[in-house]
Formats: sequence, structure tokens, C-alpha cells
Amino acid sequence: MPVIQTPTTGIHYEDRGTGPVLLLVHGHPFDHTMWQPQIARFSRTHRVIAPDLRGYGRTPLGTPRDTTGADGRPRATGLGDFAEDLVDLLDALDVRDCVLAGLSMGGQIAMEFRRRHPGRLRGLVLADTFPAAETEEGRAARNAMADRFLAGGADAVREYADEVLDRMVAPYNTHAAPHVHRMMCATDPVGAAAALRGRAERPDYRQTLTTVPFPALVVVGRDDTYTPVADAEEMHALLPHSTLAVVERAAHLPNLERPEEFDAVLASYLRSLVRPI
Repeated sequence: MPVIQTPTTGIHYEDRGTGPVLLLVHGHPFDHTMWQPQIARFSRTHRVIAPDLRGYGRTPLGTPRDTTGADGRPRATGLGDFAEDLVDLLDALDVRDCVLAGLSMGGQIAMEFRRRHPGRLRGLVLADTFPAAETEEGRAARNAMADRFLAGGADAVREYADEVLDRMVAPYNTHAAPHVHRMMCATDPVGAAAALRGRAERPDYRQTLTTVPFPALVVVGRDDTYTPVADAEEMHALLPHSTLAVVERAAHLPNLERPEEFDAVLASYLRSLVRPI
């Protein structure tokens, strides 16, 4: 994989195809390979860029000076940090604007990107994600999981992967489970903990969604229990110009569980962007 050096880390990424840019942002605790079917499919019509986010896959969290606080504990990686990494990547690749697609945490990064850099997007795809700020209960749970990862290391990450696999991928989608489990088990516990702490402090993006002037796509798996259909319906209602697609027989990762159905929806959306609203 090529790498772009920033002042604090080196962003590893895949870059395939030519044409309009489609930037794919993975969720937690995964890496860019969660987009393998979409990279293969859409690199025939687009330039597809899929990075490993900071602290995930092959992209380091950063140097100790940049990632450790004054108390010696790891700093949080905020959604803004991820968004600025994406800007650095696009700048280094001389990309002015793109269609940005994010799933789960990747969708929240996409919303933060839109909030900070509205002029850099010409399309927005929000898959299996939600826009509200974290609740007090959710904040406590994310910080507790971060503590668990830091204390238990790779063993804790593997235990977590075992616990949640049937929610990430519906039990009837056995074809997708091994890849998802491998990605989760390979996740750096320190990077994942930093991201969990950052997501615990995320802002509310609902107002941001009401300002999106171009067509957007909202996708969700019918059986997703992390971000249920009701969350997707809320985003669809907030976005001025959006399409809502519910992928049947899929949970939290419809792009891997039902790639043909997911790709058909995404392809239709991308075609719509070449026509005026």
C-alpha cells in the first residue's frame, strides 16, 4: 500500500481507478479492506480511495509525543482528527472534491468532514451510522471499553470480536463473518481505545445534515441493531435531498453481507450525481 506522510502519522491507503473520486471510510474496529467488494466494483468507473484510518490497519496512531497526554494516558482520537487526516490525504493526492462514503464510525467521520469542509464534498453516503451526540450512558460504555482494550491488549480485542461478531454480521451471513472477525482481531487496541474516547465526545450532527445541498444516500441493514432503521430514517428526514435504502437480510455491514444489493444502491446514487437536482 502507498503511504502519505503527515506531521503526525503515515496514512496507508488504496487508490484504484480513474474518474470522479469516491472516498471510502471504514468503521470501528476495521480497516480499509472492509470495502473490498466496493473497491473492485467501483474502480471500474471511479477513482476509489480507501485509507486505513489513524490507529487502524497499517496506519500508525502516531508518535508517543502526539498520542500521549500529560498524565501518561493515551490521548483520544477525535472525529475531527480523522477528518483532518482525510483532508491531508486528499490534498497530497491533489483531489479537490469527492463523494465521501462512511460506514458506522466512518459515517460520523463523514459528517464531521462535512461540518468542517463543506466545499470539499460533492456527494455523501451514510451507511449504518447515526448523527446524535453520545448519551451519558454511551459515553461511559465507550470509555469503559477503551479501558478494557488498554488493560487487556490483543486478548481483549479478540474477546470483544467474539462477543459482537453476530451483531456486526447477521448470523445467517456466514460468508462475511471470517473476514470481519479477522479485521477486528487485528485491530491495534491502543488505536481503538483512542478512537472510542474520541467518539464518546462527538458533537451532534443533526443540524449539519440539514445544510447538505446536494443529493445524499442513507443505507442501513434491515437487521442492524447497532444503528437500526429508525436512525437511518431520522437522517433521511434531516437531509434536504436524500435517498433511503434498506438492505434486506443484512445487519451492521451490508456492504460485505449483501455486496450486490449494496453496490446496486450505491451505483444508482453515483449515477444520479451527474444529473441536476
